Amino acid sequence: MSSSLPTLAAVVFFFAWHPGVAHAKVFYAQGEALELAFPAAVRFERKTYILRPGQVRDIERASRSRLETNLVTLHTAWADREILGYIHIDVHTVRSKPEGLMVVLDPTRVVSSVRVLAFYEPLDYLPSRRWYAKFMGKSGRDMLRVGHDVDAVSGATLTVRSAAASVRRALAYFDVLLSEQSEE
Repeated sequence: MSSSLPTLAAVVFFFAWHPGVAHAKVFYAQGEALELAFPAAVRFERKTYILRPGQVRDIERASRSRLETNLVTLHTAWADREILGYIHIDVHTVRSKPEGLMVVLDPTRVVSSVRVLAFYEPLDYLPSRRWYAKFMGKSGRDMLRVGHDVDAVSGATLTVRSAAASVRRALAYFDVLLSEQSEE
């Protein structure tokens, strides 16, 4: 499920205080994650969109995944008047528990990093940082199909599929929404 930062904070808060989640891991708080993505940024602009039906259709088609909400929050990193890049934090369910991924794009909307912010499934199902780094350089023109242009990971199939869908959604959000803004 695509979500905003407040939802990620609520998920982190819930699981931090829930004693039955021994394998849950929060790697980065949202502020720390934004700063890691763009350490030179002087400000982050946060914009929440309520997607119209046509936008939902276009994003679902481009990402090849269903949106579970028509609400999305996107971030732009700025250094004075220069855009450094874009960030989307996607919270979605892998098997039965949430994962929070931060997808970072450069100003040309090419993936510059994918970082796991929180993972509540057993850590054995979490691919390595090196695997996530393989998304670097990908854009909305790439298919990002597991087993084709995205490596499969034995024992982490559902996590890999969820991550690929998350990156495709982030690319589609920015492609659709920023393209519409430039037309206005």
